Amino acid sequence: MGTLNAANTLIQAADSGFHAPSMAEFFPAAFLFEGTPFEMNRVMLIRILATVAVVVLLGVWASRMKLIPSRFQSAMELAMEFVTVGIAEDTMGKEKAKKFMPLIVAIFFGILFWNVTKLIPFLNMPGTGVIGLPIVLTLVVYVTYHWAGIAEKGLGRYLKDSLILPGVPPAMHILLIPIEFITKFVTQPFTLAIRLFANMMVGHLLLVLCFSATSFFLFDAANGFQFFSILTFAGGFFVFLLEMLVVVLQAYIFALLSCVYINAAISDDH
Repeated sequence: MGTLNAANTLIQAADSGFHAPSMAEFFPAAFLFEGTPFEMNRVMLIRILATVAVVVLLGVWASRMKLIPSRFQSAMELAMEFVTVGIAEDTMGKEKAKKFMPLIVAIFFGILFWNVTKLIPFLNMPGTGVIGLPIVLTLVVYVTYHWAGIAEKGLGRYLKDSLILPGVPPAMHILLIPIEFITKFVTQPFTLAIRLFANMMVGHLLLVLCFSATSFFLFDAANGFQFFSILTFAGGFFVFLLEMLVVVLQAYIFALLSCVYINAAISDDH
């Protein structure tokens, strides 16, 4: 009888239109300029809204700075100090960090706001959950640290420092140079983009799955299966709390690794 009830519930789920989230969530239909390079869909709109929000927030903070700070100014100063000192200066040193500070600040706050849209009602989608934006951000960092290294050392010395490990027997270079090339020129940018994209995508799918299941069990299920809505809601709430940490953590990791790569490119130490 229990097996029959479970089967009936699964059939009911199919009939009610319940479906597990899929990658289609990240490719909504266009609602403006369809078929053109300027095609606008829900994900693009969310990215634009998040970008406007972070620009407005930083602009308001900069324009309202006072000698005796308000709570808002104090909170923004703490956040800015976390990025400028805790990430950039602690990783690169104060003098080196100055040159790249605008980029690191823009990366951190941009990613933070693009990430946090997944937790905002009626948006419910991370701007970084589609691979295009993480790739663009990664290309900016990729070009920056290679350009900075070449500008600092010259092309020949930069390639030498990047590919040749000091103190290694000459014969080992045959094996190590290709490995270092793949690491510096392929693996680093690939993992930088994939880490951000995958975390945002998976978190969104988990939230959708938990709360869609909660809605089904609560309003459509029968035969006592409503009880499972408590479990799925608890799971969704836990994932929501976890994602609050993840959206900040991923912005921090991306900004931190950007600093690490730039510092490695311009540093004399291998």
